[in-house]
Amino acid sequence: MSLQWTLIATFLYAEIAVVLLLVLPVASPQRWQRLFKSRFLQSLGQQASMYFLVLLAILVLFLLDAIREIRKYSSPDIHDHAHPHLDAEMQGNMRLFRAQRNFYISGFALFLSLVIRRLVILISAQATLLAQSEASMKQAQSANAAARSYLQKSGESAENASNEVHDKNIKELKIQLKELESKKTELENELAKEKKDKLAVKSQADSLAKEYDRLNEEHSKLLTTGGDKKSD
Repeated sequence: MSLQWTLIATFLYAEIAVVLLLVLPVASPQRWQRLFKSRFLQSLGQQASMYFLVLLAILVLFLLDAIREIRKYSSPDIHDHAHPHLDAEMQGNMRLFRAQRNFYISGFALFLSLVIRRLVILISAQATLLAQSEASMKQAQSANAAARSYLQKSGESAENASNEVHDKNIKELKIQLKELESKKTELENELAKEKKDKLAVKSQADSLAKEYDRLNEEHSKLLTTGGDKKSD
């Protein structure tokens, strides 16, 4: 294998290793994102697009060269001319095999270059989405905690307000109870006074009835005495 194809094959093996590292769960997307945003890669990132285009152009050139070699050594004219000589035919088949091998090496290297670029973009996007989801989750948790604290404070204020209303109602009821007790005392005093007045009136009525009876008896006696005097 020539030097350039050895380098391309080495590059292909390196690409396979990188794809395996990116596909297998070796590291989280956040770690890959930190690696992608490292100072070294950031310094290369300014010219990464140009490097990538140059790499693609080189791989495309080698791929086209491999296709040309395949078409060259798979031509039926060459096999017809080389058929009488076995050594020449074997050398043609060997060159055709090398051309096909170079075609596969350059084709897979080109394909894996595109795959690695796409994987890097997807991993970066996934890391960004994970960071946004974590930020949204933290924001939702803080909002939930704030809502709970607000509800707790509002519940405590409502409870305090209800306690104040309850105390106010109790005070009003005590005042009303005192007023009712004072009215009850006044009514009892008035009732006792009325009972005294009733007893006094009753005693006066009894004394008047006794006086009336006495006067009636005296009148009867006077009438009796006057009748006796007339008969005499």
